[in-house]
Amino acid sequence: MESNKSKKNTRRFQGIVVSDKMDKTRVVVITNLKWHPKYKKQYKVSKKYKIHDEKNQAKVGNEVIFQECRPLSKDKRWRLIKIVK
Repeated sequence: MESNKSKKNTRRFQGIVVSDKMDKTRVVVITNLKWHPKYKKQYKVSKKYKIHDEKNQAKVGNEVIFQECRPLSKDKRWRLIKIVK
């Protein structure tokens, strides 16, 4: 009999590496465009994520895909999936 535990839907994001100075950790920035409700103009919103890179493969400027995982440290809750370019 199979267990009813299915794979949890985890969030995936794509962003650009802005720092690779820590061991096994990369800082990735994601930039989104939002509309201002009053002035009807677009503006940029950026958010930084610390991701776990086990093999230290990603370098500054690389575009990466990462997904949510269990907490690995105080700030790291994301794991590197693959390097796009």
